[in-house]
Amino acid sequence: MSDLKQQLSSLLANADLDRLARLRINATRRFTNRARGEHFAGKGGMSTEFCDYRDYAEGDDTRFVDWNIFSRLHRPYLKVFHQEEELHVVILVDASGSMLFEEKLTRAKQLAAAFGVLGLRNSERVSVHSFRAAGASARLAPCRGRVSMAKLFTFIENIEGGGDAPFENGVEAMLQTHSGRGVCVVLSDFLSGGDLRRAFNFLHGAGLEIFALQVLGASEVDPGVNGDLRLVDCETEHTLDVSSASGLLTLYQEYRASFEDNLATLCRQRSGRFLSVNAAEPIDWLLFDLLRRKGWIA
Repeated sequence: MSDLKQQLSSLLANADLDRLARLRINATRRFTNRARGEHFAGKGGMSTEFCDYRDYAEGDDTRFVDWNIFSRLHRPYLKVFHQEEELHVVILVDASGSMLFEEKLTRAKQLAAAFGVLGLRNSERVSVHSFRAAGASARLAPCRGRVSMAKLFTFIENIEGGGDAPFENGVEAMLQTHSGRGVCVVLSDFLSGGDLRRAFNFLHGAGLEIFALQVLGASEVDPGVNGDLRLVDCETEHTLDVSSASGLLTLYQEYRASFEDNLATLCRQRSGRFLSVNAAEPIDWLLFDLLRRKGWIA
């Protein structure tokens, strides 16, 4: 059997999938559902892992009284255990026209598959949404467990790019069918227009911790241009004639840095995270070096 046939997905190598099996999404664990899951909640519960003691109160289950402490202090204390709750991992993929530039969509789909695997391998509920044009959105309904990995890969592999849907519209379409609290991993270049503040407000208001990953092409990170140019917006087809482009590079980098700072602030104000990545970087470096160093996965 050829190596291609042995691969579980065209998106990620089997070796990368094996490494992902030992990791998990490092959420703050504030936004979780009450269904049984793998993430520790902030309040006590009924798992087997001891957490703390508290004073006994009338009506508490006496099975959890620590009688050894009672015999020494003559005062009842109750054992408190961690409560494990279910985390809903929602993945939103921007597949609009700008994401077709320099393989940005390909890298976003690989990252989407990786985050989906992290959720499924840790018994979380995972759903995937994509948007590209008005009315052209797609959804993988919530699923669980390793048995759903093939379905996850097939859905993400079949995401098609093209269109001019604003980011805000993609978020609204996703929330129309979404339910449950957890984490929303957003994969986009955030260059599709729309009200970003309003979109992030929607996600935060729905009880979702925002993990926003901006995926940029290599020439968007470091444009190597000079002379006279005509720039064409790949979504709106608007054009802009530029003379002496090399003289504008400093201004461009200042604007890009300001735009990323604004995105980071919008996420941070909503207890979320933001990171900009270069689509030209190897997927294994992004996953197992950058995202681990940044504390997104652990």
